[in-house]
Amino acid sequence: MAVPSEKLARSLEALKALQDLGVVAIRSSDLGRTDRERLVKNGFLQPVMKGWYIPSRPDEVAGESTAWYASFRDFCASYLNERFGTNWCLSPEPSLQLHAGNRTVPRQLLVRSPKSDNKITELPHGTSLLTVRYSMPDKRDIETKNGMNLYALLPALIECTPRLFQQNPTDIRAALSIISDASEILARLLEGGHTTIAGRLAGAFRNMGRDRTADDIVATMRAADYDVRESDPFETKQPVIPGCSVCTGAFHVCIYPPLYGWQWTHLGRFLMNVMLAAGGYPWTVIPVEERDAYMKALEAASSTEDIAPFTDFLATLVSANLEGKPGPTVP
Repeated sequence: MAVPSEKLARSLEALKALQDLGVVAIRSSDLGRTDRERLVKNGFLQPVMKGWYIPSRPDEVAGESTAWYASFRDFCASYLNERFGTNWCLSPEPSLQLHAGNRTVPRQLLVRSPKSDNKITELPHGTSLLTVRYSMPDKRDIETKNGMNLYALLPALIECTPRLFQQNPTDIRAALSIISDASEILARLLEGGHTTIAGRLAGAFRNMGRDRTADDIVATMRAADYDVRESDPFETKQPVIPGCSVCTGAFHVCIYPPLYGWQWTHLGRFLMNVMLAAGGYPWTVIPVEERDAYMKALEAASSTEDIAPFTDFLATLVSANLEGKPGPTVP
């Protein structure tokens, strides 16, 4: 008769087989009942909602969100594929955030599908999915990144709400920076007769110091007999501040530790230090004894998009370095 450790080993083999296939969102039917219950009991599997699970670590503290935030988008993609097939995509706003490289987990992910029932699906740690019944964009306007169906960059910029320029200026600026010149977007603006949007985008490019792109958009639209009135959709011009760059850049490269793959954590901290060094600040090591405060600050950034606690945490360490106080050494 197999001892408990042998039984657990067999269940772990079943889980590994799924993970080797790239499965993150695990349905009840993907594992036998005995394996599923054994893995949940031993902390290797975490329930998300009825009939759905994600892998987890047995040493994870109860209530910790690391596994969930690391699995969020993979889980959502699998769940949405199960519900709607390929007939779904993110709304333009979260699509732009991903184009900009912002992988912060949102409190609520807005998804469009003609098959939707306009309901909210509650997910762990205060997150949720809001699926709205909405016609799909043309196939040319959809692309898939890491399993997520997105509005492509240009249609997302055209379809997004103007409020996004004030709510998420960093992401919008990053998305606009991908566009090399006006010719990339003019065809779409002319095709749809988007005079208001053309004026908004021209104002946005001018705000970013790209006067030629702004002038080309306005001149070309007017040459086609469209009455374009340029307007700046941003509230202010935002200079690059070293401290802000360190924090936002580090989070965009996943400073938060994923479930399996701590190399991304190391890369995030390395990037953080590269940015600190570029700003004339000393190389900073996170002390082991500060891990709880470090994780709490990252939790706030991941769950509520509030980077202030992490900024304060990092500023305290950097200040201590500048004052010559002893700290942990680089291995």
